[in-house]
Amino acid sequence: PPPDPIEAIKYYLESRGLTSRNLEPLLGDDAIVTDVLNRKRPLSIDMIRQLRRGLGISAEVLIQPYSVAA
Repeated sequence: PPPDPIEAIKYYLESRGLTSRNLEPLLGDDAIVTDVLNRKRPLSIDMIRQLRRGLGISAEVLIQPYSVAA
């Protein structure tokens, strides 16, 4: 099965020497990026589109269900 979307994003960042700040132009301010990476905010369709365009992560990976912290 495709990998967990959040783990895929984290892997992409780490493997390319990027930080969460590199996601801000794609997802929004630091608080939004932090919430997404900490599973406190789900990825929206617009976020998935931005990540697909900006990072090249497959939409098929990004649309997979994953747990979001309550």
